[in-house]
Amino acid sequence: MSDQASDDREPFDNGPELTVIVPCFNEEPVIEETHRRLTEFFHKHLPISYEIIYVNDGSRDRTLEILRQIAHHDSNVRVLGFARNFGHQMAVTAGIDAASGQAAVLIDADLQDPPEAILDMYKKWKEGYHVAYGQRTEREGESAFKLVTAKLFYRLINKLSDVEIPVDTGDFRLMDRKVIESIKQMPEQDRFLRGMISWVGFRQIAIPYRRAARFAGESKYPFFKMLKFAIDGIVSFSTTPLRIVMWIGIYTVLFSLLGIGYALVLRLFTTNFVAGWTLLFIAMLFLGGVQMISLGIIGEYVGRVYREVKGRPLYLINERIGFRNISRRPVVTRDGVN
Repeated sequence: MSDQASDDREPFDNGPELTVIVPCFNEEPVIEETHRRLTEFFHKHLPISYEIIYVNDGSRDRTLEILRQIAHHDSNVRVLGFARNFGHQMAVTAGIDAASGQAAVLIDADLQDPPEAILDMYKKWKEGYHVAYGQRTEREGESAFKLVTAKLFYRLINKLSDVEIPVDTGDFRLMDRKVIESIKQMPEQDRFLRGMISWVGFRQIAIPYRRAARFAGESKYPFFKMLKFAIDGIVSFSTTPLRIVMWIGIYTVLFSLLGIGYALVLRLFTTNFVAGWTLLFIAMLFLGGVQMISLGIIGEYVGRVYREVKGRPLYLINERIGFRNISRRPVVTRDGVN
């Protein structure tokens, strides 16, 4: 990738230069400080036209009430309120759908990703890059277990997937309008946005930064939610697990044939054949385990096909605040995108 790239962007509907998308779920302790940091950043470091879209993902605390108050006092703020909790990736998707800026920044509300890093992303965008993604050099306040599993996950998914996903990254990034429009044409239910953004291509560059500890509150990704997210990432971008299942089946059959041949030789040509149930018991457990694992992996893919076939909307919005012209997700039919 060259250091300098031509700028072939065009203005989008006379909207602001930059949209900041902030998904929110039970962020009452931090959301006011988040807004203060974001507005301070724009006023001091990046005096351009901007909008901030807060997406309330069915919060059960006072998050939505606080966001209403913020929107009432700040004309740059837009608020989307979901009908229920649809999840972080859907909240980010809703923000992408509604963004009217020439570029959009994805950032979480917990202030682990510093708003000040947006300036470096903006500069790279001005140089002609379509995506500038944050790459963590340090991760303050996170357990050793989470650090190790995160590193293993990115390396595993890159081994299995045909699409290379940058390691040590999250959703914190700036995207050009071309990338935004490309993502809006991808209506899949099981969303792994950092993989989807890698998949669309265009010119992308890493912005190293130090990730801070949470300003307040608790992580919205406990272990089992992180595990599900990891499975979504692997299954959404690779069919390698299905191939692994096939090879396990082949090797299991070969192993079983050797065992059958050995048992037949003992039974037919010796008097020292197996009379007990131990070998049979072990074989049943082994084959049963392989079958259950195989069915589970296949079931993951079949379940995703089932969800896609139903064609339900990705999210439902109960409340919109501060929007004048609402960008809508394109309708995808069997004939294409309308």
